[in-house]
Amino acid sequence: MANTPSAKKRAKQAEKRRSHNASLRSMVRTYIKNVVKAIDAKDAGLAQTAYTAAVPVIDRMADKGILHKNKAARHKSRLNAHIKALSTAA
Repeated sequence: MANTPSAKKRAKQAEKRRSHNASLRSMVRTYIKNVVKAIDAKDAGLAQTAYTAAVPVIDRMADKGILHKNKAARHKSRLNAHIKALSTAA
């Protein structure tokens, strides 16, 4: 456990940051999950709408460092590829 006052404060700040970041990460996963559900339901319109809503959130979290920029790009790329495949199949 932290002994000095500054170490105690840093521990408190770290815990506060950790819980905030966890909340943001959870939000991103929810947006991604909404797109995946629409893709699984084979609903191209809903999938495109969910994807359009998810992209700015994913980008914002990558800018903040919650997600690595390459991971964000990978998610966007794969989701978009699934949506395009769904659109061409329909």
